[in-house]
Amino acid sequence: MSSLLGVFAHPDDESLSSGGLLARQAAAGARTAVVTATWVEDTTRAGELAEALRILGAGAPRMLGYADREVPESAPGCPRLCDAPLDEAVRRLVEHIRDFRPEVIVTHDAYGGLPGHPDHVQTHRLTVLATHAAGLELRYPDAGPAWRPRALCLATHPHSAVPAVGAVIGAQNAVYSMPDDEVTDSVDVTPWLDQKVAAILAHRSEVARGALPGVIAGLPESGRQTLLSTEWYMRYPLA
Repeated sequence: MSSLLGVFAHPDDESLSSGGLLARQAAAGARTAVVTATWVEDTTRAGELAEALRILGAGAPRMLGYADREVPESAPGCPRLCDAPLDEAVRRLVEHIRDFRPEVIVTHDAYGGLPGHPDHVQTHRLTVLATHAAGLELRYPDAGPAWRPRALCLATHPHSAVPAVGAVIGAQNAVYSMPDDEVTDSVDVTPWLDQKVAAILAHRSEVARGALPGVIAGLPESGRQTLLSTEWYMRYPLA
């Protein structure tokens, strides 16, 4: 692919879900970028996101400007992502898609990934709607010239991967997965694993509070390999 746009709910989701793919495509000369649905500029986590994207070669942060469901101070005075008017949220994302003009878009699966976080689920919904709307010239005409990506990819885990992943991060954190025969792509990102881990650990506030980046910081190399060296996607051609 010549260009890849990631759309994820929170700072750190881009590195955890698709850090290997983003690093691989950037190394191959593709244009890459990431839109993050929650948090805003001039916050701690936005600064950490900028560093993670620098490591992955994915440019500067692009923020939709909504608040994290559980952290109102992530976007002071702004609605929580799950409470935001749907049409306006879709329009904001369409503007980024038309500006970047990606060949492929990647986002969370319909479950919102293994933990099923509501912000992840809402980001999936917004991305599916915006990916299609971006190609319709009469939808959001003020958001730039229409652009139709060639494919939408959903970052996911197959059922068969869950036991090994759950053994590393705890079964309670690995609840939602997809049937193996619905997963179209298994990507070995081992050559870019060091970059992916460095990007994850750039989210220092999440490491400090013991969230998943903090768990990864404490893992031995074998645990990091198990958890992070393969990425799975469901790919849907659009054109």
